[in-house]
Amino acid sequence: MKTAVAGTFNVIHEGHLALFNRAFELGSEIFVGVTSDRMASESRSDYIPMHLRRNALTQVLDRYGKPYHIFEIDDIYGPAEIMDDVDVLIVSKETEPNAMRVNEERDKRGIKPLVVSVVPLVMAADGNKVSAHCILEGRYGLHGTSDVPDIIVGSANHVKVEAVRTVMQKIFGEVRVTGIEVSSGVPDQPFEEQTRQGAINRAKAALGDHDFAVGIEAGVFEKEDGLYDYQYCAVLDRSGRITVGTGSGFMYPPAVADLARKGMTIGDAMKACFDQNNIGKGQGAIGFLSKGLLDRKGLTEQSVTAAMIPRLNDSYDQDNRSS
Repeated sequence: MKTAVAGTFNVIHEGHLALFNRAFELGSEIFVGVTSDRMASESRSDYIPMHLRRNALTQVLDRYGKPYHIFEIDDIYGPAEIMDDVDVLIVSKETEPNAMRVNEERDKRGIKPLVVSVVPLVMAADGNKVSAHCILEGRYGLHGTSDVPDIIVGSANHVKVEAVRTVMQKIFGEVRVTGIEVSSGVPDQPFEEQTRQGAINRAKAALGDHDFAVGIEAGVFEKEDGLYDYQYCAVLDRSGRITVGTGSGFMYPPAVADLARKGMTIGDAMKACFDQNNIGKGQGAIGFLSKGLLDRKGLTEQSVTAAMIPRLNDSYDQDNRSS
């Protein structure tokens, strides 16, 4: 039996897992429709880009051990060449009316109606349904619980925010994570020691009354054989303790390096050399140059993990303060 489920999946939470559980329980082959960036932008003021949502979905769906297919949708019906062969549509009580519309459209085309399986809503601690919107705003974590570590990221870049979420969930379990634009206090293209300082500045500017603030800054460093990229992460807590870590470094192609040395940002240099636009909000230069072996989110996760290491081991100096 073929089952299908669809959504934006901005952040995969308990409500989504309930849908997936039902789909994999009933189906031998599962189809998961993900709203396109265009469709997501029509109903939301903020959304996570498709490549991040799709990658997160893959990591979750791989755990079920059954064949599945992820496909992009631009409307509630999905592409006919896929959906016409589906037997069961899994929906929440909230989206059940859309399932009725899908069956009405199928009936007009002489296609057998879908069996509609309705999954109860998963409720948050505040009494409302768990929603990705509230999670992205930092109201609660993936399970709808608000009494969890509250983490602010000194950037609204979704790649950075979701990298922090991924690492902090592994450490603390459920967390609240949100991002805010702050000044790095360093040039748009940091060089050498400016990179570490930019990460620290972002964390300090973001902290407020949150439990932890995370600052992330990528910069370039001259090495023996060329210009390298290193990403720094700084984690600041309410006590004033700050810990810093870096991700793995990689060398830029000579043409990109030459433009950066002349004052161009890496983003602009990558656009000039490889026609890559807004690369910092997508796979990053590392994703393009490594042909997908490592993307910017993965690289950012390395630096966040490194910055948290001194907090996971009591053999480190506890007196490293932000002052």
